Amino acid sequence: MTPVSFRPRRIRWVAGISAAAVVVLFTVLSFGLHGTTGAGMGQYARGDQTAMIGLGLLIGAGILAFTRPRVRADAERIQIRNVVGGFDLPWSAVRAVRFDRNSPWATLELHDDETVAVHALQAADKDYAVDGVRALRALHAAAANA
Repeated sequence: MTPVSFRPRRIRWVAGISAAAVVVLFTVLSFGLHGTTGAGMGQYARGDQTAMIGLGLLIGAGILAFTRPRVRADAERIQIRNVVGGFDLPWSAVRAVRFDRNSPWATLELHDDETVAVHALQAADKDYAVDGVRALRALHAAAANA
């Protein structure tokens, strides 16, 4: 069977727009940092403005971490990269590919009664996620019959 690869769609748009908005907000706020502090005990300096922009960039990068999830699968194995951490599993370790009602994302049920979240296939992506789960189920079934 043909290898497949999936990444979440909706969260990439939301995270990209949110990260850009945070960077712009912190940059605009940094230009407001001038003169004395509210209590008159200090002065804002150029370094304070630079730090504010840097903080906005760090928060934006943190938001973009939510675009990291991906799942790749072929006839022998499935590789999952979630927001934090990842898994590289042979299909023989997987009992089932699940996407339960009201679940935010797909999961793999393993033979040792563990579950592994597949953040790349999210309920918010609707038909795209359903197609992804069907493709993973087909690869899993083909591996089981091989």
